[in-house]
This record gives sequence, structure tokens and C-alpha cells, in this order.
Amino acid sequence: MRASVPSRQAILDRIAGALGETRDQTAVGSAKADASPARNYIRRGTLPRGACVELMADRLRQYDAEVVRCSPEQLPATIADQLEASGKRVFAAPEGIPESWRPGKFDWKIDRGLKTEEIEETEGTFTAAFCGIADSGTIALHHSAAEGRRLLTLLPDWHLCILKASQIVETLPEYFDLCKGPVPLATYISGPSATADIEMTRIKGVHGPRFLHVIIVNDAS
Repeated sequence: MRASVPSRQAILDRIAGALGETRDQTAVGSAKADASPARNYIRRGTLPRGACVELMADRLRQYDAEVVRCSPEQLPATIADQLEASGKRVFAAPEGIPESWRPGKFDWKIDRGLKTEEIEETEGTFTAAFCGIADSGTIALHHSAAEGRRLLTLLPDWHLCILKASQIVETLPEYFDLCKGPVPLATYISGPSATADIEMTRIKGVHGPRFLHVIIVNDAS
């Protein structure tokens, strides 16, 4: 049902009031093209670095993600422990993942143009990350050489992600600041894939991996 003209104008008037404009300026086709809204929302977080990292870890755990922390020196051994504990042996990984992060006792399918069928045959995937947003517990992937293609992080059932403490910001605006321009193709991960759209029954793995493991590398104080 279409809104009546007075109702639509009332909505436009409220928007104009929020932007500090007049009714005439918001009439259809007459809005000021150069009007810039006041950005008086929270632009930066206030938490100390350590508390911000703790918040990120806590949010991830609330989403049923497995989270472990280690020093940069402990990273290769921590990766091996996580892979071993998964009980899986065949992993897909982007070409940019350092060889020192790939223990030799596992079967690695390095993505140099893997076919969809080849990725589906793996038991898990392993990537780096671009950023972590602590306020929402979201991991952002910009699909660099170490983050891999979107396909690589959606098809396998198990995902191990490496996130450095120095990559974690508190708020979404801080993430956008890191992008330094338009946001490129990105995938946003807030815990394992799950949905409760059908009869409010929570089902995991509908849109991506059912299991998310995150190693937070304490590379910043």
C-alpha cells in the first residue's frame, strides 16, 4: 500500500529536521546536492588496547567460535595444535599463507585456482584476516593473497582464521578508516554460519562454515 502524500512529506520533514534543512529543500528534486549530514556518532572507541582485544575474544566466544591466543613466536605451534585437535587432515589455504604456518603432516590444497569441486572435497580452510571489529565481534576479510577468495571461506565446513591483535579496532567507523577509501570486496564473519529463519530453529552451516576457530596473535600491547 502506497503512503499518502502527507505521510511521505511528514517523513521527509523529519529527515530534513535531522539534517538541519528546510521543508522546501527536501521537496522532490530540490534537495541540496552538497548537503553533508553531521557525523556526531561515535567515531572512535575508548577502550585500552588490551581491553579491546579481550572484547573481541569475548564476542567471538559468544558466537560459539573457538578462540585461543598466542605470541608471534608461538603461532606455528598453536596453528599445528588447532589443526591436530580438529581431527581433520585435508585443508585448503590461500597461496599467500606462509609456508611456516602450514605443518607438513597435513594434506594442503593451495588455492592457485582450485575448482569448486576440489574445495568442496577439503575438510577445512585456513586464512589470515584484514581486521577485527571488537564491538560486534566481526572479522573482516578483504581477500588478499593470505585471506583467499570468498569461495575458499564459504564452502569448507571448518575455518581457522589468524587475527593479529594489532588488526583489532573497537568500532565500525574505525574499520572504515582503515580502508582508506571505498571498501573493496569483503566478507564479514561474526561467528560460525548460522540461521534461525525457519521456524526459529537455529541451524549451523547454511551460509558458510559450521565451525570457526580464531587464533589471536598478541603482537601489540
